[in-house]
Amino acid sequence: MNDDSEQYPDADRDGPRHSSSARAQLPGHGMESESGPTPEVAYAVAMRHRPGRVFWISIVGVAAFTLWGALSPDGMATAMTAAMDVVAAKVGWVYLVLTLGCIGLLLYLGFGRFGRVRLGADDDRPEFSTWAWLTMILSAVMGIGLISYGVAEPISHFTTPPHGLADPGTTEAAVRALQFSYFDWGPHAWAVFGVFGLAIAYSTHRRGNTGLISPMLKPVFGKAMDGWLGNLIDILAVIATLFGTTTSLGLGASQITEGLNRVFGIPNELFVQIIIILGITVVFTLSALSGVNRGIKFLSQTTAVLSIFLGLFVLVVGPTGFIGNLFFRSTGEYLNDFFKTSLLTPLMAGDVEWYQYWTYFMMAWWLSWGAFVGVFLAKISKGRTIRGFVLGVMGIPSLVFFIWFTIFGGTAIKIDMEGDGGIGKAAAADVNSAFFETLEHLPMAGLTSVIAIILVVLYFVSGADANTFVLSMLTSRGTLEPSRWVLTVWGALTGTTAMVLFFAGGLAALQQAAMLSALPFAVIVGILGFCIVKTLHEDHDFDAYRKVRRKDLEELEARAEATIKKEI
Repeated sequence: MNDDSEQYPDADRDGPRHSSSARAQLPGHGMESESGPTPEVAYAVAMRHRPGRVFWISIVGVAAFTLWGALSPDGMATAMTAAMDVVAAKVGWVYLVLTLGCIGLLLYLGFGRFGRVRLGADDDRPEFSTWAWLTMILSAVMGIGLISYGVAEPISHFTTPPHGLADPGTTEAAVRALQFSYFDWGPHAWAVFGVFGLAIAYSTHRRGNTGLISPMLKPVFGKAMDGWLGNLIDILAVIATLFGTTTSLGLGASQITEGLNRVFGIPNELFVQIIIILGITVVFTLSALSGVNRGIKFLSQTTAVLSIFLGLFVLVVGPTGFIGNLFFRSTGEYLNDFFKTSLLTPLMAGDVEWYQYWTYFMMAWWLSWGAFVGVFLAKISKGRTIRGFVLGVMGIPSLVFFIWFTIFGGTAIKIDMEGDGGIGKAAAADVNSAFFETLEHLPMAGLTSVIAIILVVLYFVSGADANTFVLSMLTSRGTLEPSRWVLTVWGALTGTTAMVLFFAGGLAALQQAAMLSALPFAVIVGILGFCIVKTLHEDHDFDAYRKVRRKDLEELEARAEATIKKEI
């Protein structure tokens, strides 16, 4: 076992001996044979109230880092900035190569011979409807980015086109702005999540493993994953997950305070933001304790309905024709320059800063979220085929984000092109103001601003809710049923870490923490991709999916003749 080598005599007795109908009600439960769960899963469930060394080392590490930020915020900010400068200048290109590789891997698995493989037993079917599944993916994973960056990124690129590819404020700048927004929030992001999710779903639902990252690396490292090396991998997953999520909490708090300031006149101050993080932490911790079916599923479907309403409203009352034309032209530019944009790196020292703020930060952010999103996707995707999983995780969400960024970003761009550029100026001063500044130029600004605030809160809660569950699972030997006290600890620690980092250096400190924690994880993702392919090729259950080659028929005929001769 990963954490404790001692035998636990009550594992079988306390393990989940449910009937088949009862097991079907456990969301995300791994594939179980007729005799019950695998020994690893049974042990993890039986020991879920007694987390091992991964939990305690992670807690100590996070607590030490948080204490450093509380006692010496300036020292932390200086050290993190220096470290991030070195990472971006020396190995920033790794983030780009890795995310592009994830896209290629998912396309190979989804549309090759393994596309029909089911994530679970052959007779398993999805637990959640496609609608509920997609809404949970969108809202719990990156929903908060729709508000935080839906206007801020396109308008920023419009006023300052990336790499000097267009003149500021022109129609060409508008196209480039959406092209690079698609790059940051499209397949490159979702492919990282898909690789993690596919690996974890296959490992838990098909192979009967726990939900940890370490068992999936056994094709390369073997039994070393059962010892300290495996513990280290799981601890790195916990750290990356925590800091990736605290960045989202910081974005959410900033968006909520900006909205409250505009609608109700509440001061947009650090104290207010910290109070909001504190309040939301209580809410998402309670939501996590309620479970996926009652908590995240309800929140996700609510946010989906509100998001569709707000998007359609802006599409109708905004510059509809301009939005439609911009969407197709930007999509064409994105596809035409796909590989060029995917591998565009800085050659001059002065260019690195832009990459740190946009491209490198975005790609590192997705990597830091990989374990969290992967575990969550695996939990809700049992019974789906690999092809359906790839389409639902990389295809549909990318399209939704393309449309959303075009509607809101395109509306803001059109307003600035015909006005005084107020939205672009507001975004330059504070990216959190861009979305609400755009709504103020449209009818019913008060109502739509309130809806936007509600959306941010719900996205905030559903994302942090899922994160709390994943952190608890990763530090409870991979059981998909972590205990309530572990859930409570991670909910509180997530909120506390976000508040301390926000106090130490604001949103920049949160972004730097996410980028730095993602670097060691980049190596893990590369190895994980190799392990997925290796394991699928070695699994003889999938021989039926192979294309029959002439060589195979000749070998089969030769073996048959040899058998006949031997019998004669």
